[in-house]
Amino acid sequence: MYQAFFGLAEPPFTITPDPRYLFASSRHAEALAHLVYGVSEAGGFIQLTGEVGTGKTTLVRSLLAREPSGVEIALVLNPRVTVPEFLLTLCEELGISMPGSASGSVKALVDALSAHLLAAHAAGRRVAVIIDEAHLLERDVLEQVRLLTNLETSTRKLLQVILIGQPELRELLAREDLRQVAQRITGRHHLEPLSREETAAYVRHRLRVAGATREIFTPAALRELHRRSGGLPRLVNVIADRALLGAFARDRHEVSSGLLRAAAAEVAGEADGSRVWPWVATAATVLLVAVSVWWAWSQRTMGG
Repeated sequence: MYQAFFGLAEPPFTITPDPRYLFASSRHAEALAHLVYGVSEAGGFIQLTGEVGTGKTTLVRSLLAREPSGVEIALVLNPRVTVPEFLLTLCEELGISMPGSASGSVKALVDALSAHLLAAHAAGRRVAVIIDEAHLLERDVLEQVRLLTNLETSTRKLLQVILIGQPELRELLAREDLRQVAQRITGRHHLEPLSREETAAYVRHRLRVAGATREIFTPAALRELHRRSGGLPRLVNVIADRALLGAFARDRHEVSSGLLRAAAAEVAGEADGSRVWPWVATAATVLLVAVSVWWAWSQRTMGG
């Protein structure tokens, strides 16, 4: 809607995980390096955690877009599954054909995966599974994943596993009954929100990718954006998008701190004073009229 008004080729603040918009802050670059290491070098488990909206899924999409050489990757997006469903998902992601009669058999599915892993190893390929939203995994599924990592040769594991989830994943793996899984984690990284300087650079980066040739957010608006979003990229996107729409509606080619505050309040569902006070005034007027009518009626009653 507002792209042409600001000279943009496309909306810069969509919340879809487009790898083109990955902002390589120091913490995101380090997290991506952990993922690359996890699919190409490590054995066992790599763990990546971060609060909602810190950019974990965008990092995964960026990793897949790189198409690491010699690596087969199975991506599991829905962890709320049973053990047979999880194993069947891995087979489907890796292109392993299974007869319908075997799709519910854990043994048949594990045997098929084992054969595929051995064939991939013989051909010089690595196999990795990335599990998004891993904090939602049931204990028996996690245990099955651990058992799959038992498949190995004398020199290396045949399956790399990357667990990506919210901070609750760390709490899950700290449980006593999952200590065998936790002991196999060879790398841990927690993705922190952006700093104030990184938030400003993030906004400018996305605007440049979208085709901007000038500054659109004032420095004060960028500071306010960080304060309101806490440096969470997803929330930055939502507020910034609403601020651009607000500026467009007011025919302003620059987003001020005032416009940013109004956008953040709307996103948060907070009351906007410019809208609340007219209602307050109306309610006060109605109340005053009601009191006046009651007083006049009481006077007539007393006089009668």
